[in-house]
Amino acid sequence: MRELGSRAEDRAADFLRKRGLKILHRNYRLRQAEIDIIAQDGPAIVFVEVKARRGSSFGSPSEAVDSRKQKKIREAALHYLATHKASEDAPARFDVIAIGPEGIEHIMDAFEAD
Repeated sequence: MRELGSRAEDRAADFLRKRGLKILHRNYRLRQAEIDIIAQDGPAIVFVEVKARRGSSFGSPSEAVDSRKQKKIREAALHYLATHKASEDAPARFDVIAIGPEGIEHIMDAFEAD
């Protein structure tokens, strides 16, 4: 299962690069939270959660990013912004890349920073 996640993150990073985003970090960890990919899209810092599924029996990959997971990602994002000298004016965006049998779905602004 870990191999599926690693391959999915590689595909997601390639997908983002092809769309002009610059990958800043991968697998950024903070205590109990992890951000799969941190990228830059113009002035915006983009925090990306990658979800992969082999089939649909467990629901769509994007459904796995529930409110608890979103809260953890937000906390790690705030820490990243505070410790990596990101411009306070730089907008932050939270995206989800869902990878399933039917391909890649990029959900921009999947949830709010709150």
